[in-house]
Amino acid sequence: MSSTTAPRARPTLAELGPIAQLRAGRLGRRLPQLSVGLVAYGVSLGLMVRGDLGLAPWDVLHSGLIRHVPLTLGQAVVVMSFVVLLAWIPLRERPGLGTIANAFVVGLSADATLWLLDRPDALALRIALMLGGIVLCGLATAMYIGAQLGRGPRDGLMTGLARRTGGSLRVVRTGLEVAVVVVGLLLGGTLGLGTVLYAVAIGPLTQLWLPAWTVRLPE
Repeated sequence: MSSTTAPRARPTLAELGPIAQLRAGRLGRRLPQLSVGLVAYGVSLGLMVRGDLGLAPWDVLHSGLIRHVPLTLGQAVVVMSFVVLLAWIPLRERPGLGTIANAFVVGLSADATLWLLDRPDALALRIALMLGGIVLCGLATAMYIGAQLGRGPRDGLMTGLARRTGGSLRVVRTGLEVAVVVVGLLLGGTLGLGTVLYAVAIGPLTQLWLPAWTVRLPE
């Protein structure tokens, strides 16, 4: 006599307010995962900067901004995070613990990585840094989103605009990233092969790892 067990459904991302996110439990898993994901995200930014072969779209903007104001790259990430959060107000997006942590931790981690790591001269090493940064960013994004403690400032802007305009997430994200790249280039930001590879790869990489890192919340 044999018995079969139905496969367990994959955990899904819940739409919770900031208080409900904390009350949902499993914080012993979710808080460390959020922290590691955000630190890894900042490290991935630093790797791409040191690879010097092109940055992620938002970081093209950040790299252009620091040419005109006395900020480090990580500080520019923090400042722009809070500028973006101001745009959440008319969109009625609600920040969570992960949203605020994202605004600070990613920038600090990026600056720490840039302090520890120099730009290599060998092209092969720069390519490795660029590719490693893209792959790590996909993993880091899955980790911090999967912790279910709030979207990052830029992700929330994307989802809020999509909800308000009725457009698809893909169209809204593409429009936002084109806009920030254009502004970044006008400011003197860095665009290159890494920017194109990031745009192509980050979605599939995040989708690949997100199911494994999405924490199942009590129902």
